[in-house]
Amino acid sequence: MPQDNLLKKIKELREITGVGFKDCKSAIDETKGDIEKSIVLLRKKGIAKINKRMSRVAAEGLIYISEKDNNISLVEINSETDFVARNKDFINFGKEVSDLSLSKSGKIEDLLNAKMKNNKIVNDNLIDLVSKIGEKITLRRTAFVSNSETINFSYVHSAIEKNIGKLGVLLSLKTKKKDDSLLSLGKELSMHIAASTPLALSKENLDPNIVNKEKEIIMDELKNSGKDKNIIEKISLGKINKFIMDNTLLNQEWIIDPKKKVKDIIKEYSQDNKIEIVKFIRFKVGEGL
Repeated sequence: MPQDNLLKKIKELREITGVGFKDCKSAIDETKGDIEKSIVLLRKKGIAKINKRMSRVAAEGLIYISEKDNNISLVEINSETDFVARNKDFINFGKEVSDLSLSKSGKIEDLLNAKMKNNKIVNDNLIDLVSKIGEKITLRRTAFVSNSETINFSYVHSAIEKNIGKLGVLLSLKTKKKDDSLLSLGKELSMHIAASTPLALSKENLDPNIVNKEKEIIMDELKNSGKDKNIIEKISLGKINKFIMDNTLLNQEWIIDPKKKVKDIIKEYSQDNKIEIVKFIRFKVGEGL
């Protein structure tokens, strides 16, 4: 193959795949100048590299929110480093995936198989992005709220761009009347959820496994203190009750006025317009990884 033609094909392949000169030249040589076969070959090599990378921990990344007509989606995409999370390719990939998540009602399997603007599915574009950037990148989780009987809110803490950041919240309120005071309350509640990390709406909604694990930790801690068994029982009961109060939204101290509980604020607003918290979802990048 003439040198000029070879360089032209290498340049074209690099622009399509984002892969380096040496790998592109090797692929062109191996496929005798066939661009399509070269792309397939590089994808296969890229996937082999990805499989090695996927054993690494990706606990950085970004949260994306997309919303339209009271429908809101929440997406977490992870990378290994914060540096990559601020890469333009990573951010733009996340934006498009977030919009697709909204159209797919947050169903992650449907999302992974949804076509993006370049006519490739999300999962294939994800593989391409890993090959190009050289880090493990994962579409970790999605959430979605849509209900004609609720008014839905979203919030991103310390956003780097509109609806993009490290911590995102979705909130659904049920009420008969939508007014400025409700909109203000929805925003304040979303900010409270971001700051206070509730695990559930109320004691009844709290996962028993979480409570039992906390009880076990408290009991072991107290047993090691050498206190009397009867005293240990009383102290453990007080500690577990505090844990439940601290981790259930309605029982938490209201961040704007800690003298009140969230349930007190809901009661105050409900005097003129009955309000019910139906659902909330909170994603923080890397949480639990």
